This record gives sequence, C-alpha cells and structure tokens, in this order.
Amino acid sequence: EVQLVDSGGGLVHPGGSLILSCAASGFTLDDYAIAWFRQAPGKEREGLSCIDTGDRTTVWADSVNGRFTISKNSANNAVYLQMNSLKPEDTAVYYCAASHGCPFSGRTSYFSSWGQGTQVTVSS
Repeated sequence: EVQLVDSGGGLVHPGGSLILSCAASGFTLDDYAIAWFRQAPGKEREGLSCIDTGDRTTVWADSVNGRFTISKNSANNAVYLQMNSLKPEDTAVYYCAASHGCPFSGRTSYFSSWGQGTQVTVSS
C-alpha cells in the first residue's frame, strides 16, 4: 500500500523556523515527484513546491519563494520542507503528495497520493 506520512508541524512564533517531513512507505520516493501543499481555513489547497525524480525543484507559490525549501533524503526515503521566516499567514494544514512528475502549476488533481496533513500555526 502506498502511504505518505507528513509530520513536523507545530506552534511557532513569527520569524521562526520549522522543518516538515514526508515519509513514504510502500514505494520509493525516488520514483515519484513529491510536492508540498497547504490549506488554510476557508481557503483552497495551495501548491507550494515540488521536487521531481531528478531532484529538480519547482516553487509554485511566490509567497514562500526564498523562505521555504524542498529537499529529499533518498537514504531516509523522505522529503522535507524547510520553512524559515514564518509569518502568521503561513498558518495552515500542510500536506505532502506524490505524482509522476511536477506539473507547471500546483494543481491538486495531478497528485494521487496524499499525506494526512500536519498543522502549522504561526502566532505570537
């Protein structure tokens, strides 16, 4: 069974940092493109960034460009999202998702397997 488990969320002060993890079971992450999305209350799910099978990265959301970095550790079969300079507007549930490639835009319909989500709250 293909399964993604995302973790690492929590409460952080504005300006702080967090690292989210996306662990895979049932498949090798190197064979898939992995992306991070987020969904704030009352808003649509937003694509943030994607890393493909060749470790090429794409940033879809201008609001996180330069602050969030996606990376992969093949030995751990995990993908990470390093989040720096966090702002209150970054508060959301964050999800990782798998597909066969990174689309031009962060369309949720392109991704077939999803993690359960991890809550990130940025507040003083």
